[in-house]
Amino acid sequence: MPRPKSPDAPLRSTILLIDDNRELCLALQEYCALEGMDMHLAHSGEEGLPLVLSGRFDLVVLDVRMPGMSGMDMLRKIRARTMVPVLMLTAMGADMDRIQGLELGADDYVAKPCSPRELVARIRAILRRSGLSQDASPGMLSFGELALWPDKHMATFNSQPLHLTGVEFSVLRILLQHAGRPVSRETLYQEALGRPATPFDRALDVHLSNIRRKMGQFDEGWSPIKALRGQGYQLVVR
Repeated sequence: MPRPKSPDAPLRSTILLIDDNRELCLALQEYCALEGMDMHLAHSGEEGLPLVLSGRFDLVVLDVRMPGMSGMDMLRKIRARTMVPVLMLTAMGADMDRIQGLELGADDYVAKPCSPRELVARIRAILRRSGLSQDASPGMLSFGELALWPDKHMATFNSQPLHLTGVEFSVLRILLQHAGRPVSRETLYQEALGRPATPFDRALDVHLSNIRRKMGQFDEGWSPIKALRGQGYQLVVR
């Protein structure tokens, strides 16, 4: 779990960047410092994994293609132990890397080369939707067998806990706030991922697939999250 913050502590996020490109790491670290973020560096999966599991960091930025332990192998190990938010750095045009990373539980991705400004914007969007950079909304939301507590960042389905990433939690919260009504893809992209939808971006589809899988298997292809052609997605009950 990300480290808890004291109520009196300043909202200065602590980020871990794991990338074997040392020059890039130093440049991003310097930019993030100017943006009010403490960025720590690791240059291999072997070096970075113990740091991730220490619970000291609010978010991990992880390069997919590294020598030794790959970013994908590391992501599997991270998700077996913690739901700390993870932002992947992928090669431009590496669609399979992005899809695989999202399926393994990454919150989002940025294609390299990327501008420091874009990276910081994505980090802030994930932290905001993970409840780590602002006060969470209190109270329980429920619909059918689904219950969600925004203040605790907890969700259950059929009384069983759902272990969700920050973005998955945000997607489900938005659908729950509009339960019984369709929510457009554009709305889910903007509010859950913090960016507009683009024609070939499958990030939302993968997050929805992960949520459905975590909710369990259902008969006759039924799902509590229904896709509505031309309208978006809607929470439904039997």
